[in-house]
Amino acid sequence: MPNYKPGQSPKDSGQFIEVGPRGGKQSKTEITGVENKPLPPTSKPGNQWKQVDKTKHKN
Repeated sequence: MPNYKPGQSPKDSGQFIEVGPRGGKQSKTEITGVENKPLPPTSKPGNQWKQVDKTKHKN
């Protein structure tokens, strides 16, 4: 799954963690990102959001 910069809108809703420039986890906090809504700022410049779990929808 791709990483997203703060302010970018994810393609799919789900749980995101903050990762550093080299991909290491930066916080124990998970956020919920909503499809086509911008992600919040990270705690440090250069960090990004990584999706760890997509939202599952029942049809």
